[in-house]
Amino acid sequence: MSGDNSSRTLTVDTCPTPPSENRWCQQPGGSTSGSNGGLRLPRSTEKMFMWAGSKAAQAGSDRRSIYQKIRECELLDKRRTVTALRAGEDRAILLGLSMVLLSVMMYFVLGITILRSYSDSVWTEESSCTILNSTIVRDVNCSYSCGAECWKSSRYPCLQVYVSLNSSGKVVRLSHNEEDRNPECFYVPKCQKEYPVMRVMVQNISERLRSQHRIPCFVDPTDHAGSAILTQIYGPVAVFHSLFWPTCTLIGGTIIIAMVKLTQYLSIMCEQLSRIKR
Repeated sequence: MSGDNSSRTLTVDTCPTPPSENRWCQQPGGSTSGSNGGLRLPRSTEKMFMWAGSKAAQAGSDRRSIYQKIRECELLDKRRTVTALRAGEDRAILLGLSMVLLSVMMYFVLGITILRSYSDSVWTEESSCTILNSTIVRDVNCSYSCGAECWKSSRYPCLQVYVSLNSSGKVVRLSHNEEDRNPECFYVPKCQKEYPVMRVMVQNISERLRSQHRIPCFVDPTDHAGSAILTQIYGPVAVFHSLFWPTCTLIGGTIIIAMVKLTQYLSIMCEQLSRIKR
């Protein structure tokens, strides 16, 4: 009896509940029901932790994706702004260069026309003339165009005007301007088919001159021309305008180019300062 009792071992389960319902029970011999020999969490708890971790990772990835999208939108807007600014700056520089080139061309064209004619003119001294005689002396033959390679003859009345210079008392012949084709006649009208029309026009000019006893005129200060003119084609006013407007165009184009370059320099300086602060 004693041998039988000693050979038999009484095994008592310390956990009255079934193993499937209670996974925290310790088996005899100090071992647990887990395979690792320690405490094992329930499967529902493990699933809960795995689900929470996956949700946290997904939320983090969503946040990063949202931040990346915002960053991409900001970079895209910045690139569009920079592109628009560069396009505007290029157009402004092109406008400034066009204005500078236009002013140079205006200087060249006006220099060989107005300035040259004004510098070559000998009637530069303004004086006062007293009209002595204004009569039509004869008719002068002329030709006018009637089509392609077609010319017909006509005539116009020659009006001669003599004046006395108040500064010297010398009597000289008066011309309308320095580019009259016939120096003997005061005014040379455009040759036309109708002679009566030209005669009436010249008679009106003669009567107007007779009504004005004293008129301003321009004479040669060296007294080599022996005549005077009534008006200057390219006077000081024409010379002023021929120099004033090209100069304004040149200054405006230069200011536009300088402002664009200054803006680009300031933007580069601001970008460099922002990088240094970062």
